[in-house]
Amino acid sequence: MSLNFTYKCDKCGEKLYVQVTYLLASEETVNREFGVYDAIRDNFPKYVVSLDEFDMSRNGIKHRNIRDFLLSDKWD
Repeated sequence: MSLNFTYKCDKCGEKLYVQVTYLLASEETVNREFGVYDAIRDNFPKYVVSLDEFDMSRNGIKHRNIRDFLLSDKWD
């Protein structure tokens, strides 16, 4: 099976996944961008990052605005 997510980050044993998209403008886009994590069963943090200003987090997958995500000192 091929998983299509944008970034898998590893640093000093810490791992997180980041899926980047322009906007979550339709339910189809939301399902596609969050759906990339459906087959990943580990408990490392998973993010969808976009230009949207409102939080669309779901099913334990965090949504963040791209500016907030890039300027944050910590990922929460």
